Amino acid sequence: MAMSSLKDIYLDQLQDIWSANTQCLPVVTELGRAAQDENLSEALIAGANGIANGIAQIEKLCNDHGIKPNAEHCKGMAGLVKEARAHGLSDEITDSDVRDAAIIPQYQRMVHYALAGYGTLTAFANRLGLDGDAAILEKCLDQTYDGDRRMTEIATKGGVNIDAAS
Repeated sequence: MAMSSLKDIYLDQLQDIWSANTQCLPVVTELGRAAQDENLSEALIAGANGIANGIAQIEKLCNDHGIKPNAEHCKGMAGLVKEARAHGLSDEITDSDVRDAAIIPQYQRMVHYALAGYGTLTAFANRLGLDGDAAILEKCLDQTYDGDRRMTEIATKGGVNIDAAS
């Protein structure tokens, strides 16, 4: 797709975030199953549900604009997913407490990619006067921030990192 306007970039970035979400959903689900800490596992399952909701919302927006959501492959998320599998699900991590501690930054790296995507898309939608799109994207952004904050709380106030340190 030729990029000759903000709208073109907006549509391209919708496809990118759809690709990013569809790539990270399976690994977030795997991380949720691998986590031993109940709060961490629940947060990851909630995160997977939020990602699935985001996929549905972005798919709707793409359809509304007459584009296919799967026309883009997000190479950035592909790398983050590879890292999450290597560093969060590796067989070399033999202690479940250490695995739980390793899962948190892997998840948050993927979430931070989504935050950048949703934030930019929301700004573009607002600039383009696409108020309905902006409202949907703002909701996705807020839910993603909530998931990130929950994971930070588990890392800082929960027992995950304490357990891994002993």
